[in-house]
Amino acid sequence: MSPRHLVSIQDLSVQELESLVEQATNFKAQYKSNENAQENHNKLLGKVIALLFSKRSTRTRISTEGAAAFFGAHAMFLGKDDIQLGVNESLYDTTRVISSMTSCIFARVNKHQEILDLCKDSSVPIINSLCDRYHPLQAITDILSIKESFNGNIKGLKLAWIGDANNVINDLSIAALKSGMNVSIAIPGSISFDSLIADKANQIAKELNVSFEIVNEPAKALNGANVIVTDTWISMGEEAEKQNKLKQFNDFQITKDLISRGNVNSDWRFMHCLPRHQEEVDDEIFYSDNSIVFEEAENRLYAAMAVIDEFVVGNKTVSK
Repeated sequence: MSPRHLVSIQDLSVQELESLVEQATNFKAQYKSNENAQENHNKLLGKVIALLFSKRSTRTRISTEGAAAFFGAHAMFLGKDDIQLGVNESLYDTTRVISSMTSCIFARVNKHQEILDLCKDSSVPIINSLCDRYHPLQAITDILSIKESFNGNIKGLKLAWIGDANNVINDLSIAALKSGMNVSIAIPGSISFDSLIADKANQIAKELNVSFEIVNEPAKALNGANVIVTDTWISMGEEAEKQNKLKQFNDFQITKDLISRGNVNSDWRFMHCLPRHQEEVDDEIFYSDNSIVFEEAENRLYAAMAVIDEFVVGNKTVSK
């Protein structure tokens, strides 16, 4: 039987997403208190979890290696200079070999098709740790962070995204809607949002009686918002487009003035998945008491724990 993979938040039902966030909460409490430490450590003791990373990382690598250690597994980092992926060996051959000797593969790659190809040929779960279309681990992390900040009750809250149309918001919008939140996305008029993601978001919004919209004015998206989120405007591999991108995002920097003009809710929180650049959000907001960016970063660890427990331990694919 083929294992179950995590490609995007669309793969998860409302109940499954809620369960993963709840599990992340539980593992965070256990990690902090050292409760059930040996029981958790024995779940994957002696097993190997592969980290197949074509792109550099900070939070993804630390959180994945930390989560593997929590369950007693050895995390084997395989960077683009460590193996022959796409050089002297096909992706098919590499996937067959790696999956034959590991219990799971966390893949941080460039193209979404690479994730799909890995899933097609792997005998163990593939966990999408970032591709150019999706970032499900970050979305699970963000829902966990929002729930913590609003005492667990987030249904009916409004999430405002001010930034680019990218992999982070593709998954976060779906996750927020499935969690009962309203979502408003502000992107420059010169940038197109993924139509398939928008169609899915509108479908979910209708089914769950929440709202979803895409606008081009940041202040409009911010109106009544409880959660304000942005991300880097220049993703890895887009550095040559920096000047053009900065022109596109003129007036999109999140500042106290923009938040005031946007008439946000008094209990607003600010989030950013990092790394952050000054042009996206100024220091006054980024380091404010309303910012939960560092709590959000830490929560990547517990999201990784929840995913490993569900897709690797719970998926019964730990014989290797």
